[in-house]
Amino acid sequence: MSGTEEWYDSAVTLAETLIAVWQQALVEESPEVALEGESYRVEKTRAQRLRTVDFRFGPHQLTGIEQNPETGSRWALLARQGKRIMQFSCGGRYLGNVCEARLTRYPAWKSLQLPD
Repeated sequence: MSGTEEWYDSAVTLAETLIAVWQQALVEESPEVALEGESYRVEKTRAQRLRTVDFRFGPHQLTGIEQNPETGSRWALLARQGKRIMQFSCGGRYLGNVCEARLTRYPAWKSLQLPD
């Protein structure tokens, strides 16, 4: 079985993976995120000191970044209120975010043909 087939047979969904990344990086404040036997380092951006993590889900390379509370978005407003939010991207496009363990998918999720 190839790695791609194995990925599609995985018991863990992409949605569950994004929530697990959020949980480990923002709630547990872990220096590393553990996924499917792999570990990925949680870094901080230079300017804003926002937590960020690059990781793989099957054939996809994804990035999670902590929501910057200093922007003008509605997500930033929630971050200023103390909500823990992580935005996720793939191929330079934002596909969704996790806010307090709840996933919100953006239209790019479907256009990137990501699994549910």
